Amino acid sequence: MSLFNNKDNPRTLPPLAERMRPGTLAAFLGQQHLVAENRLLAKAILAERLFSIILWGPPGCGKTTLAKIIASQVEAHFYELSAVSAGVKDVREAMAKARANREMGQPSILFIDEIHRFNKAQQDALLQAVENGIITLIGATTENPSFEVISPLLSRCQVLKLTSHTREDLDKILEHALTDDLFLSTQKIKFNPVGKDLLLESVSGDARRLLNALEISVSVATPDRDKDQVITITEEHIREALQNKHQLYDKTGDYHYDTISAFIKSVRGSDPDAALYWLSVMLEGGEDPIFIARRLIILASEDVGNADPQALTLATSGLQAVHAIGMPEGAIVLSQVTTYLASTAKSNASYMALRAAQAAVQEEGAKSVPLHLRNAPTSLMKDQGYGKNYHYPHDYSGHFKDQNYFPEDLKTRQYYRPTTEGIEKRIYERLVNLWAERFKEPSGS
Repeated sequence: MSLFNNKDNPRTLPPLAERMRPGTLAAFLGQQHLVAENRLLAKAILAERLFSIILWGPPGCGKTTLAKIIASQVEAHFYELSAVSAGVKDVREAMAKARANREMGQPSILFIDEIHRFNKAQQDALLQAVENGIITLIGATTENPSFEVISPLLSRCQVLKLTSHTREDLDKILEHALTDDLFLSTQKIKFNPVGKDLLLESVSGDARRLLNALEISVSVATPDRDKDQVITITEEHIREALQNKHQLYDKTGDYHYDTISAFIKSVRGSDPDAALYWLSVMLEGGEDPIFIARRLIILASEDVGNADPQALTLATSGLQAVHAIGMPEGAIVLSQVTTYLASTAKSNASYMALRAAQAAVQEEGAKSVPLHLRNAPTSLMKDQGYGKNYHYPHDYSGHFKDQNYFPEDLKTRQYYRPTTEGIEKRIYERLVNLWAERFKEPSGS
């Protein structure tokens, strides 16, 4: 070992996350749905039958490690590019090396980290080599490949979905680092219970961030001279190492769409506490508050509707208020609107009525407007029967006159089926009384 790369000179060592990178599937923790015995990757490596894959998963879940393990265990040449800095020229150079390897009967793996950052031209440059088997492509991405990888390339690859590490996985990774690392294993390191729990909970399943935080914590903690140089890692050390809890949120990434979906579903499901959690995730991640406010307006009509007509007014006012005052105070407004919409009565009856009516028009086409419903601004139109036999509702008791407003062959149709939730119960009762011949049971109670 080099004098300048040893456990007595830790500043020259690679980062802990790199030192602890496992070299075999047996040592790899997590992703058992792919790497366990008789699972896809394990069987492919055992049979030495390589195929191009896209590894899709959150940061620190093992994408790069798996790529290196695959290359090592099948004894393939391994070329690594980062889509952040590489271009078409770098891809072509890797292809040239792979062709030379193939002529000697040796396989090559091209690993492209953050492949979603490659543009169409860069991805196109990979197609022929992947198709001809000159290279086996392994792409890694945190974004949904369906949106970020071109279809021709995606069709030539198997997409493998990876998940964040579980707490159990992280605990094992932590213990391995303390007992097996060349440097840390020589130190007397222990955690207080709160410090360890804080570390495991704060990294959002990201093993790399876990190991980076451990390494920093050890460096900032002071050995206790009275206790045989024991280094005790506390919650203060962990907070100092992390600075803040890791946020997976990316305003333009896949987690953006997942989070707004969870937020909307929580409000729709009448759980204000869960809704506030996802709202906080978005705000802490830097989401545009106007985007959130607009989604709340849509929800107010789609999911609350006439069960509480005030919801739309409040949501619209919320958007105006957030626009006027900005952040961080705008978060208070978003919280008020969110909790109100989550807590109030719900009905999607008006939304479902619209969809039903639109479907009818799309399938059947638009029918002619009955003559009695047409305006007659000229005498010629009156002579042709426009407006004839139309009854002005306000001339009748209750401001209602039973007459047909549909095209003649559709007059028994019903699209709007109000529930008996909140204010909409009054609407239901009125419509049942007015249109008894067509009205059915309410869609909800």
